[in-house]
Amino acid sequence: MRDYFIRRFLLIPPTLLGVTLLVFVITRFAPGGPVERALNEAQKATEEGGSGSGQAGGGMSEEQVEELEEEYGYDKSIMVAYLQWLGLSPRERLLSKSEFVPLGMEKVGQDLIKDPKNETIVLLKGTGREALIKRNGVEVTSATYMDNDKSIEDDGWKVRIETESDRQDRWVQRSGEDAEKAPEYADRTVVFKTRFEGLLQGNLGLSTNFGDPVWDLIKSRIPVALYFGILTAILTYGICLPLGILKAIKHRTAIDNLTSVLIFVGYAIPGFALGSVMLVYLGAREGWFPMFGLTDPDFDSMSLGAQILDLAHHTILPLLCYVVGSFAWLTMMMKNNLMDNLAADYVRTAVSKGVSFRSAVFKHAFRNSFIPIASTLGQLITMLVAGSILIETVFDIQGFGLLQYQALLGRDQTVIMGTLTVAAFLLVLGNILSDLIVAMVDPRVKFN
Repeated sequence: MRDYFIRRFLLIPPTLLGVTLLVFVITRFAPGGPVERALNEAQKATEEGGSGSGQAGGGMSEEQVEELEEEYGYDKSIMVAYLQWLGLSPRERLLSKSEFVPLGMEKVGQDLIKDPKNETIVLLKGTGREALIKRNGVEVTSATYMDNDKSIEDDGWKVRIETESDRQDRWVQRSGEDAEKAPEYADRTVVFKTRFEGLLQGNLGLSTNFGDPVWDLIKSRIPVALYFGILTAILTYGICLPLGILKAIKHRTAIDNLTSVLIFVGYAIPGFALGSVMLVYLGAREGWFPMFGLTDPDFDSMSLGAQILDLAHHTILPLLCYVVGSFAWLTMMMKNNLMDNLAADYVRTAVSKGVSFRSAVFKHAFRNSFIPIASTLGQLITMLVAGSILIETVFDIQGFGLLQYQALLGRDQTVIMGTLTVAAFLLVLGNILSDLIVAMVDPRVKFN
């Protein structure tokens, strides 16, 4: 069994790699990415306030577009950008650029350099210092500070040359136009520092919608998801298991028939639809419950008792929507499993030997009936990222589900990747925990 679980844990990394790579590729090709979104917003602003000069389209300068591409990896191939997101390939940071001016063109500070075509001065970001870059074709021959002739590479700076064809290829990839329409560019130098900033370093990037680190957004939503997840699990298992036992014992009685009608009616009503109806009638018309949110605006100024009551008041309606759909499956699973085991030979034998019916149910049949349900207990770990997109949207609850919905709606690639990674990891881990729980509950199970 130990070898089995070791193999399962070793399969987690390749599984996550496959899932995240697939979604990463989809988000790269899906329309409405961060660069396209920024261009559209800038275009609207330009149409309202007039256009400027030197723009690459969409009301943004080419330098601004390039900064966006470099921030989100759109200037790199898909595999390189994915490795950077993972943190296995370094990112280029503090990029500083300066063009080599062909002969016959003017350049500010040209008197400081001898050969403008092969020398240029670049201002290093984050330092305020200037560096003199010399080249021979596409090879950098010298890169020194202007104030002390010290090599900038000694301080971790790296230098590369971008030729006119390199810049034109980037323009073609960005614009989708033919190469013949590409503008003329001068060769330029790019000075940068490399840094590993990815998933393995705990950095999931910045949200394009919120502007905050993705990991901070996820951490801020986990308490809400955990709150509703724990309450939902307690209510669901605390009610459905005893109810399933009661229905099995009282099979085909009035109690069984009535509860069956109630739980299947609840199962047939979508949680978000039930929430909308309750908000209209119990919130807007009757005023018994608040319309949105998890707390009142003045929650922080309340006493502890008032805060508990306020939280409970806001929790009742969304919690009902969370649990109503899961009652039918768990109750009927418990009932059907228990009925099968009560009809088994080992239970009849136990009763014939003098074991009370109560003992036969709870000491013999219940444990075997619980085994199929135990196979789902490991998935309770996903309550960390659980949530219903529609229910949280209806009640305006800032949970994990609403964060995912907002990310999908706004094409927020970094948030999509971050939430997916956390959810996929907990799902895979939950499957392993389910196997472990089944092995603990049923000693007959042996994993090889």
